[in-house]
Amino acid sequence: MKKIFTLASIALIMAACGNKEKAYDATGIFEATEVTISAKSTGELKHFDVAEGAQIENGNVVGRIDAIQLQLKKEQLETSRGQLSASKRQLAASRNANNSRQLDLEKQLSSIRQQIANAQRERQRFTELVRDGAVPRKQLDDINYQIKVLEKQLAATGDQIRSNNSSLKDQSAGIGAQMEGIDAQLAGLEAQIRQIDDQISNTEITAPFTGTVLEKYVEPGEFVTTGKPLFKIADTRNMYMRAYFTSAQLQNIKVGQKVKVFADYGDGQKKEYDGTITWISSRSEFTPKTILTDDERADLVYAVKVAVKNDGYVKIGMYGEVKL
Repeated sequence: MKKIFTLASIALIMAACGNKEKAYDATGIFEATEVTISAKSTGELKHFDVAEGAQIENGNVVGRIDAIQLQLKKEQLETSRGQLSASKRQLAASRNANNSRQLDLEKQLSSIRQQIANAQRERQRFTELVRDGAVPRKQLDDINYQIKVLEKQLAATGDQIRSNNSSLKDQSAGIGAQMEGIDAQLAGLEAQIRQIDDQISNTEITAPFTGTVLEKYVEPGEFVTTGKPLFKIADTRNMYMRAYFTSAQLQNIKVGQKVKVFADYGDGQKKEYDGTITWISSRSEFTPKTILTDDERADLVYAVKVAVKNDGYVKIGMYGEVKL
C-alpha cells in the first residue's frame, strides 16, 4: 500500500511539472547599435570633450581639429571675390554712364526739333506781318537764320547719336564679355568657398545620435589624420536583444510581433520590458554555447532581434529572456 502511495505521489509531481508553464521561450544577449566616429580632416586635435561612459546628445560638437589654414584660404578667396565684384560694378557703372550720355543726346535732339517747330511757326507769323508792313523784314531774316542754325545743330546731333550708337554697341559688347568673364570667375570662387566651408565643417567632431561613449581612442593635442578612429558611441536608449529560436518555434513568431523581454540580473532578479520583433534571420546557425533553448536537443537555431526601449537599467552584454 505504501509503495502504491509513493508511486502515485511521484506521478502527481511529474504531472504538475508537465503542466507548469515554461518561464521563457528563448534567451539572448542585449546589444546596441555601435558607431565608431572617425576624423574627417587632418590636423592637430585642438579640442576634444569626450569621456568614456558619458552621455552625449545628437548634433553636439565634442571636438575640433585645427582649421587655421582653411580659414586663411577662405579669407583669401573672399578678398578675390570682393575685388571681382568691385570690377563688375565699375563696368556696370561705365555702361550706365554711356547709356546716360546717349539718352542726353536724344533729349537734346528732341529739344532742337521742338525749337525748330516753334521758329517755323514764328516765321509764318512774321511773314504775314512783313507782308502787311507791320514789322521790318530784318526780323523775318533773323528767324530764317535761327532756323538754319537749329537745323545744322539737329543734323550734327543726329550724326553724333548715330556714331555713338555704333560705338556703344561695340563698347556694350566688350563690357558684356568682360562681365561674363567676371561672372565665371565669381562662380568658380563661390564653388571654392563652399568647398572650403565644407572642409571647415569637417574639422568639427559631432555626435551622430544621442548615446553613450563606449571607448575613447585619442586625446587633445594629438595629430589625427582623415579616417583615424576618435571614439565609439552606442545608442543605449534604443537597444535590442539578439535571441535564438529553434526552427519549430519560427511558426509562432513574425516581424512586428509584441513579446515580453526579461533582463536577467542574476540570483533570480529580473526586470520585465515590452519588446518588438524587428528582424528574423533567414539562415540557421549552430546554437551559441552561452544560449539556452527551449529544445535542448536542437543544434541549429535562428537569430532574432527584439527591440527594447531602455530605461537605463539594461546594459550591453547583459543576458535576457524572451516570452512569446
